[in-house]
Amino acid sequence: MKKIISVFAIALVFLAAASSVNAQKIGHIRADDLIQFMPEAQKIDTLLQRFQVDSLNPQYASLVQDYIYKDSLLNKTDTSKMPANVKNQIRGELQQLTGTLQNWQQTAQQIMGLKQQQLAAPMYKRISDAINAVAKEKGYTYVLTSEALIVAPPSDDMLPAVAAKLGIKLPSTTGNKPAVR
Repeated sequence: MKKIISVFAIALVFLAAASSVNAQKIGHIRADDLIQFMPEAQKIDTLLQRFQVDSLNPQYASLVQDYIYKDSLLNKTDTSKMPANVKNQIRGELQQLTGTLQNWQQTAQQIMGLKQQQLAAPMYKRISDAINAVAKEKGYTYVLTSEALIVAPPSDDMLPAVAAKLGIKLPSTTGNKPAVR
């Protein structure tokens, strides 16, 4: 009798586990699809352009000006009266400036990326909070990012619900189709 009760209890546990697995609700979203419709995105683009014009471009111009000045010290002035250690110092500074100027585009892109992350952090926080709220309200167990899905079980596109939560009106062309690649 105890064996029958044990087998029945184990079967009951497996049935409960199987039904809870079937009750899981999965959703997906492409946050980048939502970002393009947020008013903050345009403001961030404007701020980034202004940052480039006001900060990065003058910094580059200053480096070029410094390079030209130091190069002229060695090539256009009478260096015979200049001490050897000063010449060597200027040559070293020119080499360093040459490297900095050659790598400027990569450095500027890194600086712009960091600035973009800094400016967009509040927007991503709002999106994350809205995704969590929609998931909780609608009973989603898992929410996946559509960008990383190659093969996935059927899931609901949460973009319209999250956009509504954020008060963003999506164009009718977006629809409710998942953007899974």
